[in-house]
Amino acid sequence: MKVIKIINNNIVSTLDSDGKEIIAMGRGIGFGAKVGKEIAVDAIEKVFCLESQNSLDKFKELLINLPLEHLQVSTEIINYAKGVIDRSLNQNIYITLTDHINFAIHRFKKKMVFSNPLLNEIKTFYKEEYLIGEYAIALIERMMGVTLPVDEAGSIALHIVNAELNSAMRDTIGITNLIQGVVELIKRHFSQELNEASLNYQQFISHLRFLAQRIVTKDFLSLLDERFSQSISQMYPDEYECSLKVRDYILVTYHYQISEEEIAYLVIHIKRLGV
Repeated sequence: MKVIKIINNNIVSTLDSDGKEIIAMGRGIGFGAKVGKEIAVDAIEKVFCLESQNSLDKFKELLINLPLEHLQVSTEIINYAKGVIDRSLNQNIYITLTDHINFAIHRFKKKMVFSNPLLNEIKTFYKEEYLIGEYAIALIERMMGVTLPVDEAGSIALHIVNAELNSAMRDTIGITNLIQGVVELIKRHFSQELNEASLNYQQFISHLRFLAQRIVTKDFLSLLDERFSQSISQMYPDEYECSLKVRDYILVTYHYQISEEEIAYLVIHIKRLGV
């Protein structure tokens, strides 16, 4: 691999066999390196291939003054997440999560601690991602001796969700708030708590996540036969009435008109909750 730019002592930009620019990380590989010269392959610990030149440029800018340990711990967390979650992650997570962890460690050293107002919602709606967040703060403590607050597990979880949904942080926060609003509405309608430990509840939350994503991105769904929607409303009238309240809540709050097909899906999921 030929060096095309030295980013810092531990990171260089090179070209792969197809002539595409990639980032190579390895302790000391940038020290003494020269543009146009080859670097030893066995000195490379990790190669980063981002999807666009714009993302690559942002990553290079982030890495200029970034401690190698911060990139290493971020990479370990992402690798762990990929092994746990059966969904692909947007490659931009190498930028967003690394930047977040770097800033979180900086804040910790400056004794600047902030709470995460969505922590309870994250624990409830993104259980898998939150567990990754807990793993992450334990790994940061083990590798770097920095004990981040539990709120950071929630923040890291949201970055994982962003990468899953391929969305911006503001959209993920909007999705989380929407899910919370719908769940609270259902509780009020049936005057009953929901069994958050049940498989049906987790499947319902998964459905809401993707419904909320469609609402935030204004992506409309039309899959079911209209006659099926009508039969669902007749079979489960109470759940259908609740779904209409959800429809009205979403229309007023998010200015999105969910279809009869969406309502039918909601009815089925609400029925399975056993309320």
